[in-house]
Amino acid sequence: MPSRRLHARIQHHPTMVVWALVVLMSACVLGLVAWKAALGREMALTRNEDDVRNLVHSLTQHAVHSFQAPDVAMGGLVDLLKYRKPESAARFNAYLANTVRSLPQLREIKVLDVNGDAIYSSGELQTHNNADRAYFHFHRDTPGNELRISGPFKSRTTGLPTIVLSKRISDAATGAFAGIVMATIPCDYFAGFYQSFRIGEHGAISLITGDGKVLARWPEGSSGRDLSGTPLFQTRLKQDPVGYYRITSPFDGIAKYFGYEQADRYPIVVTVARSEAQILAGWQQALRRDALVAFVLLLVVAGIATLLARQFHYRTRLEQSLCEREARYRLLAENIADIVLVLDARGVCRYVSQSIHAALGMTEDMVVGRSCLDFVHPDDHEIVANSGSLLDESSHSRSITFRVRRPDGSIVWLESNFRPARGLGPEGRSTVAVLRDVTQRKLLEDELSTATRRLAQLATTDGLTRLANRRSFDGFLREAYEHNSVLSVLMIDIDHFKGFNDTLGHQAGDDCLRQIAGAIDQIAARSGGQAARYGGEEFAVVLPGLTEERAMEIAEQLRQSVINLDIRHPAAPRGPVTISIGVADKQEIGSNDIALLRQADIALYRAKDAGRNRAVASTSLHSAEVASPPLADLDLAG
Repeated sequence: MPSRRLHARIQHHPTMVVWALVVLMSACVLGLVAWKAALGREMALTRNEDDVRNLVHSLTQHAVHSFQAPDVAMGGLVDLLKYRKPESAARFNAYLANTVRSLPQLREIKVLDVNGDAIYSSGELQTHNNADRAYFHFHRDTPGNELRISGPFKSRTTGLPTIVLSKRISDAATGAFAGIVMATIPCDYFAGFYQSFRIGEHGAISLITGDGKVLARWPEGSSGRDLSGTPLFQTRLKQDPVGYYRITSPFDGIAKYFGYEQADRYPIVVTVARSEAQILAGWQQALRRDALVAFVLLLVVAGIATLLARQFHYRTRLEQSLCEREARYRLLAENIADIVLVLDARGVCRYVSQSIHAALGMTEDMVVGRSCLDFVHPDDHEIVANSGSLLDESSHSRSITFRVRRPDGSIVWLESNFRPARGLGPEGRSTVAVLRDVTQRKLLEDELSTATRRLAQLATTDGLTRLANRRSFDGFLREAYEHNSVLSVLMIDIDHFKGFNDTLGHQAGDDCLRQIAGAIDQIAARSGGQAARYGGEEFAVVLPGLTEERAMEIAEQLRQSVINLDIRHPAAPRGPVTISIGVADKQEIGSNDIALLRQADIALYRAKDAGRNRAVASTSLHSAEVASPPLADLDLAG
C-alpha cells in the first residue's frame, strides 16, 4: 500500500521526481568537489612533507661538510702546535692564509695562547684579547680536542655576526692547557646559501646549535636568538632527531609546517619551515576553479530541471485531455500489444496484426503471403520448422523462442505461443501464433548465465594470485591420484616471508606473491601440471605422469626462476626472495593423496630446516627423518 500511494503521488506530482533528481545531482556534484578538495589538500601537504624532509637532510649534510673541512684542518694545526712551535711565524701565518683561501666558508684562522692573545693569524694579527669568550673558558677548563661550535658573536675585527670553531691545544708533556686554535665563519655564509632555495613567502631556514642558539637564519637573519625553551628542544629532539610537524612560528607567529634534523657528527640542528598558506596556495586556486565549475554544473542542472518541470506540466495537461480517449482504447491496446499471426498448413502467413510495425519495423505487405521462415534467423530455422510436430489434436498451446532479423539488421528475440485453429482459411487447418518481444529477457538471461560462470570460476580461483585455490587443488589432486599411476607433488614455501611483510608492508608482500605465483604457474603449465595457492605464502603443484626425479628437475627450475625475479628482501640473509620446495612421488608412498601431500610437506620442512633456498625429495630422507613430525612443529611460516 505505501508503494502504491508513492507511485500515485509521483504520477500526480511528477515535479517531485524532477526536484528530487536536482537534489541528488547537486549532492553528487558538491560531494565530488568536497572529496577532490580534501584529497588535493592531503596531497599538497604530503608533497610538502617529502620536499621539506629532503631539503632539511641536504642542508644538514651541507652544514656538516662546512664544519668538517675546517675541523680536519684545525686538527692538523693542533697536532703540530702540541709538539713544537713553528720556526718562522711568517711562514706559519702564510700557511694559515692558504688554508683559509682553500676553504671558502672561513674568514680567518687564529692561534691564541694561554692568555687569550693571538700569536698566529691567517690575516693581520690583531691585538684583541679573547680570554673573555665562553669558548676560551670552555677549552681552558675542559680537556679534549673536540671541535666546539660557538656563536654567533659580533666579530671584534669586522663587527659582523660570526660563528666560531675552536679546538684546544694541550701540552704534549703535561696535557696542560696551551691555548686554542680558532676559525671564524661569517653567518652570512649560511644565510647566502639558504637564500638560493625557493621556500615561498614566510618560509625560513635556520642553523641552530645543539643548545638552542640560532647561528644563521634566512630570510630574517635572527641569529643569536635562544630557542632552547621551544617545543623543538624541550620535547621533539629528545623523541626523534629527525621530524616534521605543524607549528606556530616563534619568529613571526605564522602557522607553518616545520621539518628539522639533528646532525650526528656535530651538535647542530637544521630546520626548514614553510607557511601553511604558501603550501596550500595552489590547492586553494584549484579549489576555486572546481567551485566555479560546480556552480556552472549546478546552474545547468537547475536549467534542465526547469525544462523537465515544464515538460511534465505540459504532459500532465495532455494526459488529462487524453484520459477519456485512453480509457476507450485501453482494451484494444492491451490485446494488440503482441504480434498475432495466422499461418496456413505450409507455414505461409495469411494475416498479421498492425503491431508488427512497432515491434519489428515491418509492414503487413512485407509479411502476408510469405513463409514465416523467410524472417527467421538461419540458426533457428530448424526449431521453427519442427514446431508443427509439437501440435496435437488436443489444441493445447505450445511455445518456442527464436530470433528474427529486423529490416535495419538488428536481431530481436521472439517468444511464440501457437495453437492449431480451424475455419480460418480455405485450406482448413491453420495455426494462430502470438509473438512477444523477449529480447531484454534473453539479454538478462545471458548476463545471468555469464555471472553464474564467473561465480563458478571465482569459487575455484585464488583472488590474489589467480591460481587455483585450496579447494580446487584438493579436488584436482584427488582425481589425478586416482587416474595416474605415476604422480609427483611439489610443496613450495617462500623463505622468510613474514620478515618480508614486516619490513616492506603487506602491499609489497601481495605483489611478491603475485610475481612468484606467475613464475610457478608458467613452469607448471609447461610441465602439464596444476599449480595452486595452498595458503598464505605456500603453493603446491601436482605433476601427473612425472616421477620424483623429473619433479626434482622442475623444482630446481622453479627455485632458479624465483631467484631470477630478483625481488629485494631486506630481512633475508641472501638478499633476494627465495623458495624452499618439498617433492614427493606416488610410487614412494602408494597409500592415498593425503599421505602423498604430507610426504611433500615433510620434505619441505626438511628443506627449510637445512637452510632454505633448496629442493628436497622425499626419497632422500632416511627412515628416521621420514617419520613425520607433528604438524604443529612444521616451521612453514617463514
